[in-house]
Amino acid sequence: MPQPVYFIGAGPGDPELLTRKGARLLAECRAVYAFNPFEETFAGLLTGKELHNPYDYTFDALLVQLQRQRQQGAVAFLVPGDLSFFCPFQALIEVFGDDAVVVPGVGTVNAASALLKRTLNLSGACSRTLIVSPRVLEQRPDSPSLEELAAPGVTLVIYMNHLPLPELVAKLRRGYGDNVAIALIHRLGFAGQRVLQGTLDDIVELSAGQGFCTDNGSRRSDLTLVLVGETLSAPVDHAWWDQRYQRQQSHQQ
Repeated sequence: MPQPVYFIGAGPGDPELLTRKGARLLAECRAVYAFNPFEETFAGLLTGKELHNPYDYTFDALLVQLQRQRQQGAVAFLVPGDLSFFCPFQALIEVFGDDAVVVPGVGTVNAASALLKRTLNLSGACSRTLIVSPRVLEQRPDSPSLEELAAPGVTLVIYMNHLPLPELVAKLRRGYGDNVAIALIHRLGFAGQRVLQGTLDDIVELSAGQGFCTDNGSRRSDLTLVLVGETLSAPVDHAWWDQRYQRQQSHQQ
């Protein structure tokens, strides 16, 4: 009987963020598909397993190989982050239907928020958080522009940025109309992780020569997650805590 195919949320790349369920199912698998550098950072959990890069195969060739491997045991895909945003495996999940088991993981946005020690929807500073990719926005002519999305009260989490940082910052500056906070997180969860925080007015100068974003005109997506918005630096008003306390006390009386 064919065994299941597990799509395991691998978080941003740190194996210590793998859930207990994900680790248990990964241990059961004979064959594992993982992108580099996940196969490197998860090496301690992949010893003795048959390893593959999913993009070494056409879609149809991958299906043929998976059907063969499933006769011998369960198969796992390590999903960067988790299935929630910009996951490449939806087509495979639909093919396998009930035989596909999706295991949630620590999303990249969650890991970034924890690293910065900032909530991304701070009351009074942010009314909404949007997850976007400039490259994906460009693929649909009816999509709003980055300038339209970058509005006061919005926290933007920018995946797969392919724009040189000066160009990206110029678009954000036109949208926000103000000098808001910005954070660049390079190789989140991987070796060589770096964080740089600044404002739209100084981040280009602060990051010069450090390789956070593409600057060679290749328009290739880089491994830097960009977060921008007032919530990253706004002061926190703790008055709501006492208000919550007073409400709770009144309900208990």
